[in-house]
Formats: sequence, structure tokens, C-alpha cells
Amino acid sequence: MLENTTFAKSVDLIQRNMAVSTLRRQVIANNIANVETPNFKRSVVNFEAELGRALASEKLDKSIGVVTHEKHIPFKQTVDYRTVGPRIVLDYLTTSKNNGNNVDVERELMQATENQMMYELMAGAVNHQFKQINIVLR
Repeated sequence: MLENTTFAKSVDLIQRNMAVSTLRRQVIANNIANVETPNFKRSVVNFEAELGRALASEKLDKSIGVVTHEKHIPFKQTVDYRTVGPRIVLDYLTTSKNNGNNVDVERELMQATENQMMYELMAGAVNHQFKQINIVLR
């Protein structure tokens, strides 16, 4: 009933972001747990930038760079946002301790707090979306 609507898309995007936020919480917890492990490299979750590119590709002008043959390389290609997933990336470029470990507890705790606040904001947004549907149904 609500498939292919802006409501369904916004709820799907929020749900995907909440799932990534849960993954990010696990990665941050792993970083904090290994704060004293020699040569441990912290991990980060990359998702928002790739999702933004996929959403921006939906708004591309389709008339520019039209492919006239199947063997041509497409100039601009749309990416379905549902195919974008989170990537866990190791930070090999920094070292903050003499033992090769690069986990900064204060930074990780700040990111954990920011992540928790973002999760709560998204949960509130989903709640608001369904309240709106409930108002319409009454």
C-alpha cells in the first residue's frame, strides 16, 4: 500500500541508518575494549558519504551522457540507495601511543555519545512518521 512513496523511502532510510548506528556502536565498543592492545588499529564505519552519493545520483539529469550503445561506458549512472551498505575501515594512518595503538579513549567516548544521540534522534523520527500515519488513519 505504501510502497514507492516518500513515506516508505524515508522510513527505509531511517531504518538503514539505525542499523548502521548499531554497527557503529559495536565498532566503537571494540575500539575501547582494545585501548591497551599493542599495535591495535581502530576501526571506523563509513556509510553516510556513500549513501549521499547514491541519493544524489537519483537526481542526475538523464539527458546528459545518454548511452546509445550497450558497449559504451555510461557517463552518469544512478545508484540505488538500497544497495549501499556500511564498510568497516581500519585507520592505519595514525598512531597515538608508543606501542602502535591508535585508540584515543576520549575520542571514542565522544563518538559513542554522538552515535547514541543520533540513534535516539532517528528513533524519534520514525515515531513521528508513524504518528502522522496514525493521525491520517483516524
